[in-house]
Amino acid sequence: MSKIKKKKYTLHKFHDMDFALVLVTLVLSLFGIVMAFSASYYYSISKFGSPYTLLRSNIINYVLGWFILLVFSRIDYHVLKKLALPAIVIGLGLLVAVLALRGTPFTLTINNATRWLKLGISIMPGELIKPALILFFAAVFSSNENCMKNGKTLAISIGLIVVIFFLIYKQPNLSTACIVVLLGVVMMFVAGLNPLLLGGVGGLAVLLFSYLYFIDDGYMHTRVVTALDPWADALGDGYQVVQSLLAFGSGGVFGRGLGQSIQKTLYLPEPQSDFILPIIGEEIGFVGIIALLILYAILIGRIISIALRSKDRFGAYLACGTGALLAIHVILNIMVVTATFPPTGVFLPFMSQGGNATWVFLALIGITLNVSRQAREIPEDETE
Repeated sequence: MSKIKKKKYTLHKFHDMDFALVLVTLVLSLFGIVMAFSASYYYSISKFGSPYTLLRSNIINYVLGWFILLVFSRIDYHVLKKLALPAIVIGLGLLVAVLALRGTPFTLTINNATRWLKLGISIMPGELIKPALILFFAAVFSSNENCMKNGKTLAISIGLIVVIFFLIYKQPNLSTACIVVLLGVVMMFVAGLNPLLLGGVGGLAVLLFSYLYFIDDGYMHTRVVTALDPWADALGDGYQVVQSLLAFGSGGVFGRGLGQSIQKTLYLPEPQSDFILPIIGEEIGFVGIIALLILYAILIGRIISIALRSKDRFGAYLACGTGALLAIHVILNIMVVTATFPPTGVFLPFMSQGGNATWVFLALIGITLNVSRQAREIPEDETE
């Protein structure tokens, strides 16, 4: 009786990397560096005395981010499954530390919000908890095909999302808290969450915003009211959103030209950060924004395609979580800058200047590339 030959698997020689995913990510990264430099030009002069300070910082962040991407693209993503529990525990610990150390030299408070830990470098736990949640949910959900029908798993998942929401909400950072909820719900839905429960989540969201609008009289109430009518206090709480809308209007269809924004000349606060999209709209117009959104759609579509052809559920959930996080960030950022969501910090992936968020997204793209590489594996005996 002849021996059955075991199939050995190897990567296809000419398909080691997902070229489309790498190319779109690279185009977005380079375009983001250019636009962040343009948007930050006058702000950088005003704050640092040089227009190139933030440009240098951004380039360093992207060089490091792409190094992280390449590292994660070469690490077998199955190894990460063992790190799921430590990652979520550390993420929760950092969120607690931000609140516990508020007012000390170990935290940084900007615009009444304490969101950063100062530990040699600035760490934003609200950003780091997102990949930790993706990794943890991917590990838990992939272990049982019917995990959402298991009461214990469902309770742990919902409880974790609620805890993270309130830890971030208390910083305060409503947008990041909402992003975590949406990310968790999307991953739970993909894992088989009963659609009726989504109605419950929507109901809770309505109750929260009703509380913020009608009962709460603090920081978040002001943000919600501002989103509903920024023109009511155009020179006060609504100033940033009003300037954002003026930038879009000024850009028109084709824009004023690259580098020609008026709002970035110290009219629009933090134009290189959460409100970079209005500067993009002002300089390259509606057409430029549509082109940017097409690039995002291609990127997210490619990631979802990788999730669908992943060789196992763990890889599928990792890629799905990455695609969901990108889509949520893009949609919420657009809503914030167009006065349809409370104006709190929402990073526009690969456009807004930042360190932690840039590294997180490039790391997730690297993990997705590894999922894609392993999905392309073919038996060695089929290559002969």
